[in-house]
Amino acid sequence: MSVTELPAESSEAVVLLDVREDDEWALGRAPGAQHIPLVDIPARADEIDIDAEVYVVCRQGGRSILAVEYLNNIGYDAYNVSGGMVAWQQAGLPLTSDGDPGSAKIY
Repeated sequence: MSVTELPAESSEAVVLLDVREDDEWALGRAPGAQHIPLVDIPARADEIDIDAEVYVVCRQGGRSILAVEYLNNIGYDAYNVSGGMVAWQQAGLPLTSDGDPGSAKIY
């Protein structure tokens, strides 16, 4: 699924899951996204709403594919966001960060 096909907002029925590392997350992320680094997914999967559609994003799409495969195998309805957060920024979609919101970036 491309970034432009994603539902407009996260809700109880929709989760945007960011599986990038902490330093990547701090620089820039999608507003409302849930953050669990890829390596932590097996230990923290119970933090993800099992009843939601889960759209998984990373920097460019490699790590999110692994997360989607894992989540789907344990009963989630998960989808890969192709192009990841790089595609998100290129599409001009909103970003936020831990610092000045105007400085949020992916690349």
